[in-house]
Amino acid sequence: MTEQLTVDDLRRLDRDHCWHPLFQHQQLAEGAAELTVFERGEGSTLYDAEGRAYLDGYAGLWNVNVGYGRQQIAEAAFEQLKRLPYYPHSQINEPATRLATRLAELTPGGLRHTFFSNSGSEANETAFKIARQYGQQRFPTQRRHKIISRYRGYHGFTFGAMSATGQMARRTKFEPLVPGFLHVDPPYCYRCPLHLSYPSCATACVEEFDEVIRREGPDTVAAIVVEPIIGGGGVIPPPDGYLQRLREICDEHQVLLIFDEVITGWGRTGRLFGCEHEGVAPDIMVMAKGITSGYQPLGATIVTDEVFDAFAGETAERREFAQVCTYGGHPVACAAALANIDILTGERLWENAERVGDKLLSGLTALS
Repeated sequence: MTEQLTVDDLRRLDRDHCWHPLFQHQQLAEGAAELTVFERGEGSTLYDAEGRAYLDGYAGLWNVNVGYGRQQIAEAAFEQLKRLPYYPHSQINEPATRLATRLAELTPGGLRHTFFSNSGSEANETAFKIARQYGQQRFPTQRRHKIISRYRGYHGFTFGAMSATGQMARRTKFEPLVPGFLHVDPPYCYRCPLHLSYPSCATACVEEFDEVIRREGPDTVAAIVVEPIIGGGGVIPPPDGYLQRLREICDEHQVLLIFDEVITGWGRTGRLFGCEHEGVAPDIMVMAKGITSGYQPLGATIVTDEVFDAFAGETAERREFAQVCTYGGHPVACAAALANIDILTGERLWENAERVGDKLLSGLTALS
C-alpha cells in the first residue's frame, strides 16, 4: 500500500530529489520560496493540495487546449493500455495509423506522411534531419544543410532545436551549438529591429530570408523554419502577407518551408493551425502540445508527398529516413490524441478561441 504523504512530506521529498526547470533551487533550501502541490484539474481550473483553486490562464505550458478532466481522453488511453500498451513503430498499431490518417485529413495543403516522436523539441529535430537528408538526396551534387530561423523564435530544448532557437538567454550556457543554423530578424512591428514602420517597410524583415539565402548560396540552404506566430519570444504575429511572401521565397530557391505549429496548432489562434490565417501551407509541419492537450506526451512531423518520395529507393541505396524513436507512434499516446482531436473538432474550440480573443482584445484596446 502506498504511504499517505502530507503536503509538507511532498515538499520535503521534492526538495531533496526533484530538479525543476527554469528555477533556482537555492530559494527552496533557504525557505525563500515554496512550490505548489497540485492535485487535480477541471476545465480551466486547478486545485492544490491545500484546497485552493486557480484559473490556469497559461493552459499548462500552452498545451491543455481542451481543458482538464476530459474523461473521453482518459478512457481512450486506458482502453488502449489494456489492449496493447506498447510496441515499437517498426510495425503497425491501429491508433498510430488512424492518427496519421486524421492528420493528413486536417492539416492544410498536401501534408500526408507523419513521423511520430515524443515532444515538440523532438518533432523539430526530426524536421531538421528530414530537411538535411532530403537536401542530400534531392540535390546530391549540392551541400544543402543550413537551416534559417528567426531571432526571438523558439523551437525546443534539444541541441538542434536550441540551435534554431533565436533567444540568446536559452543558448549561451550550452555553446558551441550545432553548426549550420542561421538567424534573421523577426517581424516585430512594435519594436522593429530594422527601425522601419509597417506598411511602408514593404515587409523588409521577410526579405531578409531571401538576402541570406542568396548570400550563403541557395545550394547550401536546406530549409527555413518559423512559428506562424512567435510564441515564447513575445507572442509576435507577422504582418499580413508575411507568410505568403516567405512561401514564395522558399519556392524560388527550392528551400523547404517548415512551420513549427507546436504552440499555434490545434486551435489556439482562432484557426485549427496558425498558418491558416494566411492560407499558406508548408512542406513540413511540426506539432505537439495541443495534439493530446497534455494528456500524453506526443510529437509529430508531417510532410508532403514530394518530401516523402525523396526517401524512396532500393534497399541497397539506404535512402530511408535514418532515425528511430523508441516511443514514437506510442499506441496509448496516439489513442489519447485521437480522442482529444475528436473533442477539438466536435466542439470547434478554435472558433471559441477566436470569439474570446476578440472580446479580450476589444477590452484591452478600450483601456489603452
